[in-house]
Amino acid sequence: MARADARRNYERLLAAAGDAFVRYGVDASLNDVARRAGVGPATLYRHFPTREALLEALLTDRYDTLAERARTLLDSSSPREALVAWLHVFMAHVTTYRGLATPVKAALQDETSELFSSCHGMQAAWHELLVHAQKAGAVRADVDGSDVLRLVNAVAWATDGRPDEADRLLSLVLEGIGAGQH
Repeated sequence: MARADARRNYERLLAAAGDAFVRYGVDASLNDVARRAGVGPATLYRHFPTREALLEALLTDRYDTLAERARTLLDSSSPREALVAWLHVFMAHVTTYRGLATPVKAALQDETSELFSSCHGMQAAWHELLVHAQKAGAVRADVDGSDVLRLVNAVAWATDGRPDEADRLLSLVLEGIGAGQH
């Protein structure tokens, strides 16, 4: 019974943190997160001793989902459309939590972290999708996948909260890599 309660608390904390980080950014009050989850701060810190540990748990799942989405899109009949669809999903992820860039960059310096592994798994799946589009002639052969992810991150950061601008700038990035509308 205690394990089931602990698992429920863990899941409620993740859900509450996700909601709080969407509303207030990654600097949201952790005491507020615990309150929203219906647990005390001690329970929060037992599961997630630091803000970074909480972010890592939230983001690992998201990166795994992005990797799975890229692998699913490999079966698409249009490699260009698959690549464009994935980049839109990736940009939506990047813009989910305000203030995400700094803590993610710090976490990715730790090669032993689960987040590091998950992020690199997502990047590997993205790279497969990009190579697939390049082989189909849907994207320029000289495009580097890491550069594209950095550009999409930059677009998301520069257009925080302005989706029309984000879409317009993402279209420019897609044109630049040769994946614009045909």
